[in-house]
Amino acid sequence: MRCDQAGDERAPVSDDGRRGFLKCAAGIAGVAAATGLGGQAAAAAAADRSASGLRENGGLPDKVPFHGRHQAGILTPQQLFAGFVGFDVMAESREALTGLFQKLTTRCQVLTDGVKPLDEQVAAERPTPDSLTITLGVGASLFDDRFGLSGHKPRHLKAMPAFPDDRLEPARCHGDLSLQICAQHPDAIVHVLRDLARETHGLLRPRWRADAFLNPSRPSGSPRTFIGFKDGIVNPDTGSSREMNRLMWVTPPCGEPDWALGGSYQVLRLIRFHIEKWDKVPVARQEQIFGRRKASGAPLDGKQENDPPRYRDDPHGRKIPLDSHIRLANPRTEKTDRSRFLRRSYNYDQGFDQSGRMDLGLVFCGYQQNPERQFATVQRRLRHEPLAKFITPLGGGYFFILPGVRDADDWFGSGLLKKT
Repeated sequence: MRCDQAGDERAPVSDDGRRGFLKCAAGIAGVAAATGLGGQAAAAAAADRSASGLRENGGLPDKVPFHGRHQAGILTPQQLFAGFVGFDVMAESREALTGLFQKLTTRCQVLTDGVKPLDEQVAAERPTPDSLTITLGVGASLFDDRFGLSGHKPRHLKAMPAFPDDRLEPARCHGDLSLQICAQHPDAIVHVLRDLARETHGLLRPRWRADAFLNPSRPSGSPRTFIGFKDGIVNPDTGSSREMNRLMWVTPPCGEPDWALGGSYQVLRLIRFHIEKWDKVPVARQEQIFGRRKASGAPLDGKQENDPPRYRDDPHGRKIPLDSHIRLANPRTEKTDRSRFLRRSYNYDQGFDQSGRMDLGLVFCGYQQNPERQFATVQRRLRHEPLAKFITPLGGGYFFILPGVRDADDWFGSGLLKKT
């Protein structure tokens, strides 16, 4: 989405005093990174607490388990930094594709275990996992006629459509694979990309890349986007297996291929903020557009950010406008409850464009059981909302996150490639 569900869908953990962004200056050559030197300015005000302290306060483990029914990096509390990459697969046969997935499995396990990549082996520091997670998804284009997979595509997987307020740039959309890399330091993202580029040489071609980070949760509570409002205050209950099976994971009643059970759909959106235009809007009007107080994050009819908006007591929108962002995104009715999904978004800063305007925004990341029932339904409710004048979705894509790697004998996509 755009800033979609901002203030209405929250990542599992928001830590106080999060550090800002230092540009990931390396990576796979030739990819347009949605980050820049301007991000260094955001780091200065938030560098007063260490990443280890944030882990202690937020419950984020130093080492996140790699094996499991579901991939890490979905329900994992958000790390400080993230990298998102769309790839095209260059493998020319089913066997080569299988080898690629097996190689990715091996390298991802090694890296998340904390083993230093080759470029760091001479360093004196001890290896550290850095709370690293690497999450792999597949795009609709992987299921063409190259690998004999066309009859095994997940039911709702397709190229992300352009919604009415979008201006999608083809070079920043879609891909055969998606990779989400999250860690407590930005160099870890770069090390992963360098390692995978080295180990999968000739089998993957980067299509687009976006490096991103979390802003501090000043003064407390949920972190903020560059629009100044708290980004996400309510998410589905990730501790409830019933809630997760209803809204997140692919289960047998979904009618998906057997190999997809335990997976989830990922929606990525690269959303630029027109910050100079937004900054001219009086704060009172900004609050009407969002439906929340800018300082506290509370709904306009509440006092605390976690107070639920009382829409039934305000049927005509006198307190919270009917076209406000939070009211459209999540009307909180029985009918719209099944359109909720998990948000795990990050900010980006790419410096300035050729016109001298700041190029910054949001890498929206959402996980769900069915993107048509959930993301697309919410997106249609937000069509031409007042906030749309100040943000522009430019890229991203729909992906299916593969089920987790169960044990040392398993590998990414094994169910898909072994049984088809």
